[in-house]
Amino acid sequence: MSRVPEFIWIKDDRLLPKELLGAVVAVGNFDGVHAGHLAVLNTALAEAEKRCVPAITLTFEPHPRSFFKPGEPVFRLTPPAEKARLINGLGFSAMVQKRFDTAFARMAAADFVEQMLAGELQTCHVIAGHDFHFGKQRAGTPQFLQEHCAELNIGVTLVEPVRNSAGHTISSTRIRQALSEGKIEIANYLLGRRWRVTGKVVRGKQLGRTLGFPTANLQLARETTLAHGIYAVRVIRADATWHDGVASFGRRPTFDNGEALLESFLFDFSGSLYGEQIGVEFHCYLRGEEKFESAEALVLQMRRDEATARQRLAGIAR
Repeated sequence: MSRVPEFIWIKDDRLLPKELLGAVVAVGNFDGVHAGHLAVLNTALAEAEKRCVPAITLTFEPHPRSFFKPGEPVFRLTPPAEKARLINGLGFSAMVQKRFDTAFARMAAADFVEQMLAGELQTCHVIAGHDFHFGKQRAGTPQFLQEHCAELNIGVTLVEPVRNSAGHTISSTRIRQALSEGKIEIANYLLGRRWRVTGKVVRGKQLGRTLGFPTANLQLARETTLAHGIYAVRVIRADATWHDGVASFGRRPTFDNGEALLESFLFDFSGSLYGEQIGVEFHCYLRGEEKFESAEALVLQMRRDEATARQRLAGIAR
């Protein structure tokens, strides 16, 4: 099998390198790259190994739901860069990211199979979820995919849904709901890993520093519906070093009730992180956001939050 030297992220109209033509293609949005998606993705990797060809993913940006309802953008569990990082880590050769625009939304199901899968990618085998629909007005059904690909000598495997111990299908929607309710442990269980946000540290009003709790601040996307409150977290720096900490996501009602901000206080750390790209990994929800009568009352609670977070994070391996 001919492989490119390293994972590549192919955006919009860039063409797939010839080394990756004829690959096994896992197709879907894969927001969250959760335990349910892993069934599709691992099936693709196994099929590619069996055929001695590369494995790639085909995904779309923006999320189709955000395209069709721009006033109600989807809370993304894994923005494109985080999705690429996770897919790279699984062992795929590339992530092909197509722009979901008006032209793409109007593409007939048959054209998607003929022009995209058979033509541009020269796909040898497609892996998709059991309920994968595609093309204009979602006219492309799983049965259509199987039948039309068979005419073009492209294999198709449809993967059944993965269910949790309660028998519920694992989905991005259920994970978003858990996060919006502060149920971090449930979200992490459904993801199959700890939920993480990434971003560049920005300057805030330095209120935490004046209180003795300097924080690394991230501005999350407006559509983020994570429950406001206090969390035990682990902060991962660009050099892969990490620090346990406690984070607040919310509007700081004791002070300004401003725009929601993620503020992370790193334990046993001194120095500046301004401008640095970091990841914040969520372990558990400690309490809801509160308005305190004074800064002193807030500091007392922050000290209790730190002690609780240290206890909850103690002994947890990376």
